[in-house]
Amino acid sequence: KMWDIRQKVGMVFQNPDNQIVAAIVEEDVAFGPENIGVPGPEIPQRVADSLAAVGMTEYAKHAPHLLSGGQKQRVAIAGILALQPECIVLDEPTAMLDPQGRKEIVGTVRKLNEEKKMTIVYITHYMVEALAADRVVVMEKGHIRFMGTPREVFSRVDELEALGLEAPLAAKVASELRKSGVKLPQDIITDEELAQALCQ
Repeated sequence: KMWDIRQKVGMVFQNPDNQIVAAIVEEDVAFGPENIGVPGPEIPQRVADSLAAVGMTEYAKHAPHLLSGGQKQRVAIAGILALQPECIVLDEPTAMLDPQGRKEIVGTVRKLNEEKKMTIVYITHYMVEALAADRVVVMEKGHIRFMGTPREVFSRVDELEALGLEAPLAAKVASELRKSGVKLPQDIITDEELAQALCQ
């Protein structure tokens, strides 16, 4: 059962340095397919397609250790893509990155989901990243506490904070204003929605 799942699911971890094994980017992306027995002539195309999908084609001949954190993480994602999984699980993939690196990874993941129709399971403590999801699952110690659309989940500010999670700033401010007597919609979760509601 576990073996079957591993054939269909690719994992990307927090630290790309733990996932990159080769001295050249294209060799690293080829490592996985070579290990699972993909025929040799098929591998270069898989590598090229995977690097293109994450916007790293021009770095194919580069040494990974010379890349930025965000670029390394995109190489790690390309290495998983080359295995052609049905689903990719990303475990805190931006935790070690600066804001620019975070932006690169969120954009890459969204593109894979929208253009390649890949199922993405994205584990994060950054609520602003979770806002981009179709469905959010809030967990505590391995148990599901609640789930729903980002709008349904992130309007539950007090419950999120009780679990030690930060609600998006707009949702938090809207919640505090409502407690102070300001009449605002219950489901405000973005800065734009908050500004619009306050200006009316």
